[in-house]
Amino acid sequence: MRIVLQRCKQAAVTVEGHIVGQIQQGMLLLVGVTHDDTVEDTIFLADKLKALRIFHDGQGKMNLSLAEMGGQILSVSQFTLYGDCSKGRRPNFMSAARPEHALFIFETFNTNLRNHGFEVETGAFGEMMEVALTNSGPVTFFLDSKHRNE
Repeated sequence: MRIVLQRCKQAAVTVEGHIVGQIQQGMLLLVGVTHDDTVEDTIFLADKLKALRIFHDGQGKMNLSLAEMGGQILSVSQFTLYGDCSKGRRPNFMSAARPEHALFIFETFNTNLRNHGFEVETGAFGEMMEVALTNSGPVTFFLDSKHRNE
């Protein structure tokens, strides 16, 4: 799994003119799933996000986790995170998971986040979405479940 995390003051997902997910201060997560992602990948990343200290404390240092500052999560499926642009002019999406597997992993990941006590809004899986946010910082991180020390 790959995640592009953006710390935000607010974020929303719109489908056909209707807001389907919206948060105030917290994290916007763009979530990509590949063929061999497992439930263990979802657990690892949910645990990582639970403890990740990317919010400012009273001294302006990144010392607070999402739980400590009371933020929310907007989780959006993003198969293009597995797009390969190394050859030619058109991205190759062969590394992106099939929709059935991607949906299972995406939903399991969001359930794991909720089990940590987070309020999680989502986009609309498989739909053409418009994502708007006010990035705070800007602060953006890239997480990959395959890049971990076990």
